[in-house]
Amino acid sequence: MVTIAQIQTHRRALGCLTVMVVCALVAAIPSSLRAQAVLTGYVSDTAALAVFGARVSIDGTTSQTQTDEKGFFRIAGVPPGRRSVHVVRLGFRPVDIPVQIELAGTAEIKVVLTPVVVGLPTVLVRPGRVRYSGRLAGYYKRLESKSGGYFITREDIDRDNPSTTGQLLRRIPAIQVVRGRGGITGIRMRNRRCWPLVWVDGMPMPAGEVDIDAFVPSSIQGIELYLGATTAPLAFTLNEAKSSCGTILIWSRGPDTDPVHRAVRPLDIERLLAGKGVYTTQTVDRSAYLDSTKELDLQFPPSLFASHTPGLVIVEFVVDASGRVEENTVGVVSSTAPLFTDAVRVALSTAAFIPALKDGKPVRQLVHQPFEFDVEKGGARSPSVRQ
Repeated sequence: MVTIAQIQTHRRALGCLTVMVVCALVAAIPSSLRAQAVLTGYVSDTAALAVFGARVSIDGTTSQTQTDEKGFFRIAGVPPGRRSVHVVRLGFRPVDIPVQIELAGTAEIKVVLTPVVVGLPTVLVRPGRVRYSGRLAGYYKRLESKSGGYFITREDIDRDNPSTTGQLLRRIPAIQVVRGRGGITGIRMRNRRCWPLVWVDGMPMPAGEVDIDAFVPSSIQGIELYLGATTAPLAFTLNEAKSSCGTILIWSRGPDTDPVHRAVRPLDIERLLAGKGVYTTQTVDRSAYLDSTKELDLQFPPSLFASHTPGLVIVEFVVDASGRVEENTVGVVSSTAPLFTDAVRVALSTAAFIPALKDGKPVRQLVHQPFEFDVEKGGARSPSVRQ
C-alpha cells in the first residue's frame, strides 16, 4: 500500500529532476545564442512616408537588412550593449542612431531620413471624374456618392487587418454580431431578430442564416450595408418583407481589383551607379524631365478614387539617352498604396522624357520622380506637371 508521504516524496523527486533537465538544456545552448536580441524599426522621410529599400546595419556586427515596402525592418541575433544603427538610402542623408540593446530583449527604433536629391517636378493626377466599368462599377459609383448605406473599403480592411469578417462588421453602428445554430456567425441590424439578405458579387445567397465568417476578410474588396427595406439599391431588393431585415452586399477581390505587378523591390542603385554611363542629378549639365508635349497615360485607380483616397508615389528609374525609361530599372522609394504604385509603373512603360545632357550630349540618368494622386473635384482631367 502506497502512503501519502511516499507520494509526496515521489512528486518532490520528480520536480527536482524536471528542474535539472531544464537547466541542463539551457546550459547546452551556447551563451552567444542565449544573449541574442532583436532590433525592429520603421524608416520614413520628412513627409512621414515610409522609405522602401533603406539599408540598415549595426556597428560591430555583420547583421544588415533592408526596409520593406511599408518601411519596416527586423534584425535578429543582435549582441547586447550600446550599439549604433546605421541607416542609408541613396537620395537621403545617412543617419546613425544610438540604441541600447538589452540581453535577449527586443529594441525598437524609428528613423526619419532627410532627402538630399532634388527630384523632378511632381506629376499631379487630378481627374474631374473617373468612368467605372466592369462588375464593380455600381459599387464604385455608390461608394463615391456614399448615400444610403455604410461602406467598408478594401483600404479599411487592409488597415485594420481583422481576423474575421464578423469582427470587421462589429465596428459598424447598429450592427450586432450573434452566434447562430451550429456555431455560425450571424448579423442583426438595428436589434432586429431576423437575418439580413446577403449578396455576393451581385448574386443572392440561399435563404436562411449566412455564416458571415465564411468570408475571409483578405478576399473582400468592399462591403455595403443597408439597414432598411428602402435604402438598398433597387437591384438588390427582393421584396419588402425579406429586405426589411437589412441587406449586405459583399464584393470580392480578383484580377480586376489587384495590382498587375504585386512584386515590389528596391532598385540596386549602388550597383547601377558603379557601372559606367549612368549619371545623377548632380553630375549632369541638364537633368532629364518629363516631355510635356506627350500625353502620359496615368490612370487614377477606380477603387481609390471612389473611396476618396489620395496618394503619393515616389519612384526612381533610369532615363536613357533617347528619353525612355529603361526596362527593369524602376524602383520604389515610397508609396501610400500598392494600387498607386502599379498605376505609376504601367504609365512609365510608355512615358516620354527629355533626356539629360552632359557636355552637350544626351546621357542616361537616374532620376527621382514623385506622382501625387489628388481626389479634389473640378481639377484637370488629365495628368499635369506641378512646377
